[in-house]
Amino acid sequence: MSNEESPLNLNLVKQAKVIQEKMMQLLKVTNQKTVTASSGGGMVIVTANGANQLVSIKIDKQVVNPDDIEMLTDLLISAANQALAEVQSMISEEMANISGGFVLPNMDRT
Repeated sequence: MSNEESPLNLNLVKQAKVIQEKMMQLLKVTNQKTVTASSGGGMVIVTANGANQLVSIKIDKQVVNPDDIEMLTDLLISAANQALAEVQSMISEEMANISGGFVLPNMDRT
């Protein structure tokens, strides 16, 4: 029996495949989850899903000022970036729970 076919190596390969399968299932589940972030004291609210897609943007009409589009743009960018960061944090936490902190190659989305 070669070193590559030792029981230890085969067991590690099996464990890695099980973890990978769990992670792929987790990705399917997290794609359906959403997180919400806001900026401007809640005047701009952005919701993103686990697939890193923005699914909702709500803008309070008080923040819509044709003379200050830059402020609205800044609030939108801030809320969107916060929501996407929360998605990545959610995914990382759930993957760490499944893998015990072990990360398989090519499992990150970025």
